[in-house]
Amino acid sequence: MTSDEQQGHASHTGRTSPPAVTVDQPKINDYTGFAEAYTSENETNLINAHYERPAMLALAGDVAGRRILDAGCGAGALFAALRDRGALVSGFDASAGMLELARRRLGEGADLQVADLGSPLPYADDTFDDVVASLVLHYLEDWEPALAELRRVLKPGGRLIASVDHPFVVATMHRQVGRAAEYGYFDTTNWTEEWTMDGQTALISLWHRPLHAMTDAFTAAGFRITVISEPDPDPAARELFPEAIAAQPRFLCFLFFVLQAD
Repeated sequence: MTSDEQQGHASHTGRTSPPAVTVDQPKINDYTGFAEAYTSENETNLINAHYERPAMLALAGDVAGRRILDAGCGAGALFAALRDRGALVSGFDASAGMLELARRRLGEGADLQVADLGSPLPYADDTFDDVVASLVLHYLEDWEPALAELRRVLKPGGRLIASVDHPFVVATMHRQVGRAAEYGYFDTTNWTEEWTMDGQTALISLWHRPLHAMTDAFTAAGFRITVISEPDPDPAARELFPEAIAAQPRFLCFLFFVLQAD
């Protein structure tokens, strides 16, 4: 699925290079500044609500009684779904604004903390049965510190369930806009997207890395890859987004991993 085809997907709409000169240019990755707009779209759109989150929940399977860390939990949609399935969930995010929305959804008793993925996390060793990292790793240039911390807080045999921008899709999008020479598939490269959500514009900095760089990083951190998934959309999407699904009943967008802490 190309950037033009990904209707409703915040992280692939209207990608542009940042303008050289602008008035009141938004901050990069200012999730607190556009938390309400981002969450409004993320809650109901095709790509997040009816593709990515259902895929993450399907990969997690039966989570009743399991202790789960939601890494980069945002406004708490995945946290809430896991909790509804009987999991004992904790979550962190770098954005205080997103966590405020999560507290509104989840209640003041929810275990939510401000923390940066890639920095030391406020959890003890061997605490969690699972970690879910939903569309967060591709914000990082260096995965090594983040994966080391996630491995540390997982119990032996625990799972890291992660979703990232599909590297083939990212490379295709760059090629379609004539930037293949600047952003080669086999390179680890940074670029900025311009998102428009609910009439609000935000600049987002993301990192592309090829598939082999992802798998190498996972294994170097002590994870064994048990699943790599390119799922179908949620069946409900056929009724909610009939034109989009009729045009592409299957598409590439995100890549999903289940990793076991050895």
